[in-house]
Amino acid sequence: MFSLTVRRNFMIAHSLPREAFGPAQGLHGATFVTEVTFRRRTLNEDSIVIDIGEAGEVLDSILAGLNYQNLDEHPDFAGKLTTTEALARYIADAVAARIREGQDGRELAGLDVTLRETPDAWAAYSLGFDPR
Repeated sequence: MFSLTVRRNFMIAHSLPREAFGPAQGLHGATFVTEVTFRRRTLNEDSIVIDIGEAGEVLDSILAGLNYQNLDEHPDFAGKLTTTEALARYIADAVAARIREGQDGRELAGLDVTLRETPDAWAAYSLGFDPR
């Protein structure tokens, strides 16, 4: 399996209003290092997984809708907890929807999104694609 990863940062504000989250129940900020890894069984005719520029542009466009936003007020998260795990899935689903429109995207085996809050703590979500 081949892979290609792009990385970007984004910052948000949110609250996690459940007792399990202790002090994070209140409104607070978070900065995430976002890594999206695209997986493919074989390389395309250009010997790549996916165009690295396209991959970065897709991620940039998705993160632009989250960066510097209060997710408590973001319509996509109404009534939902915006845990790191939930955000990883949201980003994975959004990237998959955009990237699978292109020729290279249709040949992908899947993708992984990792959100790093600190060098010592992160969460990830893996999304496999059905072969066509």
